[in-house]
Amino acid sequence: MQFRTILTLIASLALGALSNAAQSQPAADARGASRSDSVLLEMQQAFSKGDRKRLSALLPQVRGHALEPWAAYWELKARLEDAPAQEVQDFFLRYAGSYQEDRLRNDWLLLLGQRRDWTSFAAQYPAYRMGDDKEVRCYAAMIANSQGAADQADEVRRNWYALREADLGCTQAAAALLAGNKLGALDVWRKARLAMEANRPRSARNAVELVAPEFAQAVTEINNNAAKYLSARVTVPGKTRKELVVLAIVKMATNDADATAAVLDAKWSVHLSPEERNWAWGVIGKQAAMHIGSEALSYYTHVTKDADLNDEMLAWKARAALRAGKSAHWPLVLSSINAMSEEARRDPTWIYWKARALLQGKSAAELTQAATLFESIASVRGFYEQLALEELGRKITAPPPPAPLTPEELEATRLNPGLNRALMAIALGLRSEGVREWNYSTNLSNPRGAPGGMSERELLAAADMACRHQVWDRCINTSERTRTEIDFAQRFPMPHREAVLKRSQEIGLDPAYVYGLIRQESRFIMDARSGVGASGLMQVMPPTARWTAKKIGLVDFKPHQISDRDTNIAIGTGYLKLVLDDFAGSMPLAAAAYNAGPSRPRNWRGASGGPVMEAAIWAENVPFNETRDYVKKVLSNTTNYAALITGQPQSLKARLGMVGPRDAGAPDVNIELP
Repeated sequence: MQFRTILTLIASLALGALSNAAQSQPAADARGASRSDSVLLEMQQAFSKGDRKRLSALLPQVRGHALEPWAAYWELKARLEDAPAQEVQDFFLRYAGSYQEDRLRNDWLLLLGQRRDWTSFAAQYPAYRMGDDKEVRCYAAMIANSQGAADQADEVRRNWYALREADLGCTQAAAALLAGNKLGALDVWRKARLAMEANRPRSARNAVELVAPEFAQAVTEINNNAAKYLSARVTVPGKTRKELVVLAIVKMATNDADATAAVLDAKWSVHLSPEERNWAWGVIGKQAAMHIGSEALSYYTHVTKDADLNDEMLAWKARAALRAGKSAHWPLVLSSINAMSEEARRDPTWIYWKARALLQGKSAAELTQAATLFESIASVRGFYEQLALEELGRKITAPPPPAPLTPEELEATRLNPGLNRALMAIALGLRSEGVREWNYSTNLSNPRGAPGGMSERELLAAADMACRHQVWDRCINTSERTRTEIDFAQRFPMPHREAVLKRSQEIGLDPAYVYGLIRQESRFIMDARSGVGASGLMQVMPPTARWTAKKIGLVDFKPHQISDRDTNIAIGTGYLKLVLDDFAGSMPLAAAAYNAGPSRPRNWRGASGGPVMEAAIWAENVPFNETRDYVKKVLSNTTNYAALITGQPQSLKARLGMVGPRDAGAPDVNIELP
């Protein structure tokens, strides 16, 4: 973004960052702002390195800068453990209502919890607005429990189970509730099982130490070689040993579901309780389903009580039943979904498939219930919402735009200090900081700085502000949060339209498909770079770029050129066209190949002789969470972009088509990257 745009942002701040005198001397102001901008960037680097002395030395140089709250946060956070409590309180007052105030309060609450300063924690917690830190929430639940509040076990269990890494707060809260008989030993062992399956041995060990500290070392043995641990045990001498056997079965299943099933069936099943057996078979069934194993459903038949399984196991049971492709399996889809938690059943995924399962019954009551479920989610908002529309006989069309934003709505947004700081941070290259402040400002405060969240009209105005500054990811993500007032122009922008349309037409690609993919890959951020090195609008990996450049005849290609817009579009669309052609025009398979590489969707199609299935069923069975979500979003995006570009009603089902095994018409992919 040009420096003049940054000055415009600064001038719009309600914080009085620039005085009238400074605004009357733009050249001097530019020099001063440039110096302080550089200092801010240097402070961010010092913060990432934990350089406390450098941060303290630089902070005075950015006093009065619009992004001073960030600089002050970095400086104080770096030395928070040694900071006097009064200095922390002064920070809260100086930056009251800001993201930085709430972020530091989050950090302070964690520190107070570690110190077991419950009086100070209880005093600070009510002012904590984000409330999204699971460890902090566990500390708060533990305090509430000690003060005789209503049962906090569900709160602790939910947050503890959701944390992937070991932490102090939820482990301590679990220990306290366990001691007070508010959590049971089974709750703790289930945490250990989840951690073991997720390859988090330290977290599993921490849980075991709560109920059987003498066996904590066994967790390490199990993690190192679960099969050896199981083979070395001939009998189960005690309850705790039996529960360790379940941990070993869980761990072994993540590597080889079939071998684990054989061991469980032949040796260990009779020694386990019904709950332990059900969980063990649930994990084995899940792992087999995730590997497209033909035996997945047979493993699930050993489960005698679905209530003993968690939502993930039940989801994969439903997916395996869908993939099996037989009418006899629809009742299994229905029973699996009905056994899920209320929260899981509210997901449009399972609302849609429950309705589809009910349609198979064909009774008047079932058909009515199915129609009601479809109607409850039918919209243009997402993949299953669009499919529900089509089940009701409607096509996907661009909704009419909402009423234009008023000058007052636009002005209120223009004066929002958090949004302005966010845009300025992004413009200076502090994208992570800017995104977090933007999200906080739209989620937790209205334009007047009071807690409560933005209304739909305020969200549209904020999205408009981001669009006008070409911060496309914030434009899209903010606009997506409205439910009744839907602005397709915001949700599905078309930057670089001429370049994208021209290139798509040249190589015979549907421009809606290209836009749908770019929107999911980069949100149109030109300098986007993933954690694995993918770059640019179309997030192309360096090896893919080199390989594709040769295939499409792009001579003298150099790696740095991938950052050039037109080169990135040429290579990204070229690669997409190659995988699309090699998958016989299947958009879902090509999208999966673009995200996960071409060999994986080839294997996910299933072995020769397998069923031909709806592409929606195939996509739902993609074992990688990221790729499953990616395929569905790219196809949903594509359908909405097509509605915008053509002005005509669209069908997602028509784009999805069918997917069969490797011998069912579409050739094997012959693309192999270096």
